[in-house]
Amino acid sequence: MIKDCVYDVVTDDVFLRFPDVLPGSELFLKLEGLNPAGSVKLKTAVGLIQDAERRGLLGAGGQVVESSSGNLGVALAVVCAAKGYDFTCVTDVNASPHSVALMRALHANVVLVDERDANGGFLGTRIALIRRMLAEDPALVWLNQYANPANPRVHATHTAVSILAELGRVDYLFVGAGTTGTLTGCASHFREASPRTRIIAVDSVGSVTFGTRPGPRHLPGLGTSRVPEISRSDLIDEVMLVEEAEAVKACRMLARRHGLLVGGSSGSVFSAVQSRALDIPAGSRVVAIAPDMGERYLGTVYDDDWVAARFGIDPVSQLPAVMGR
Repeated sequence: MIKDCVYDVVTDDVFLRFPDVLPGSELFLKLEGLNPAGSVKLKTAVGLIQDAERRGLLGAGGQVVESSSGNLGVALAVVCAAKGYDFTCVTDVNASPHSVALMRALHANVVLVDERDANGGFLGTRIALIRRMLAEDPALVWLNQYANPANPRVHATHTAVSILAELGRVDYLFVGAGTTGTLTGCASHFREASPRTRIIAVDSVGSVTFGTRPGPRHLPGLGTSRVPEISRSDLIDEVMLVEEAEAVKACRMLARRHGLLVGGSSGSVFSAVQSRALDIPAGSRVVAIAPDMGERYLGTVYDDDWVAARFGIDPVSQLPAVMGR
């Protein structure tokens, strides 16, 4: 594989098979973090930037601003650095310190907000700040991942297409819901190309995306404190809400038993699959999308003190024994 631009290094065809999670069925975890930005959001960033360029909003010396809990911010920092654009990421105190450090290393400006919005999250606060920034500097280009059709479009044309190209038949597809770009894009393509596939959206307890009660959340990635404009609940078959503590346990289990370090969003999706294991008919082919890897979460998901302080659990003692030990 030889590429001319760092943002073209997208591995869209890597799946890890788990033979012992679903009785009598196949589970494939689609690993989206094996690229220079470390997450599925590299595709989103490229799609948003290219859309702005096509519409004449971005050119030489362009200034980009976006709200992100971490992964899209890192991905946009990668793309903007390679293309010569200035980039400002508005994030919040839940963002992984590692992600913030990565953005700054890529010469992005990072603005942290710490005031919660009306639903107890930070998204409303981040967007309100961006609107003030736009009023003060009309040259800024806000990509707006929450409302921009280019977000789901890139996942309809790439992520979803790659799943069906590699695996053919898919009976169940589990996708995490953050901005819902990956979810909406995949669901829209599957509804046309594979309508029999059951689409399951995985969200965090405390998120309001699908009309559930708001509550505090500590893990970046999944969940919102306002419904994204691109969300399409009519395209999905089911919503599963996962407690963040269960996502942490799934992450720890994958690391300990399989040597796979994934992020909190990936842990939520895997936890959802585990909880449905007995309901999935034997002979099914199941795909779960893992948005990112776990290095950015060493100070949170994989830190015993951090987990104990926020969730009141000892994640080590609650892990099942490693087979053969």
